[in-house]
Amino acid sequence: MLKIKHFVFSPFLENTYVIWDEENNNAAVVDPGCLSEDEENQLADFIESEKLKINYLLNTHCHIDHVFGNAFVKNKYDVPYYAPEKDVFLIDMLPVLSKEYGIEMKYSPNPGNYITEDTDLKIGNIQIKFLFTPGHTPGEFCLYFEKDKICFTGDVLFKEGIGRTDLWGGNYKTLISSIENKLFSLPDDVKIFPGHGESSTIGYEKAHNPFLINTLQ
Repeated sequence: MLKIKHFVFSPFLENTYVIWDEENNNAAVVDPGCLSEDEENQLADFIESEKLKINYLLNTHCHIDHVFGNAFVKNKYDVPYYAPEKDVFLIDMLPVLSKEYGIEMKYSPNPGNYITEDTDLKIGNIQIKFLFTPGHTPGEFCLYFEKDKICFTGDVLFKEGIGRTDLWGGNYKTLISSIENKLFSLPDDVKIFPGHGESSTIGYEKAHNPFLINTLQ
């Protein structure tokens, strides 16, 4: 069974997830947004307390608030780093963006591995299915765990909201298409864990998301 620990980090209130297979404690860190030393310690202390074995660093997309902790996780746990190839330009922009936001951060390393829909990764014995869902960024992927009925939706789909499309490479029509064709094709009881805000379900968003109700009629 997939287990999940959720942290809210940085002034951007970004959701960082530690996910693991409870049978063997193999784990991954998804979108580490830890910016301060205190936040890094919160993440590391939890991983140590649960005796987790970090196997991967995964980015759903590479906006600045989702990669603050990339260098910390990569250096501390020496694990393979996977991210969307089409979002690498956002990592290249970090020195400029951090100055614009007035933020001191450890700049992210470049990913050693690119995510595609054919990427074959498991957390312990639990298979990840990568869903290509561009629109918020050109390369974003959601992480779907079919057996556990869980999907990490990054900044594509939120509870009663959708991702912004006015930032670097965003596209509204593409985002809506990603949600309708990839996420809304999942079973209604799939629980979603977004990059900001509360969790929800696919069925709830079909019925209540004000940005999407009219598109489904």
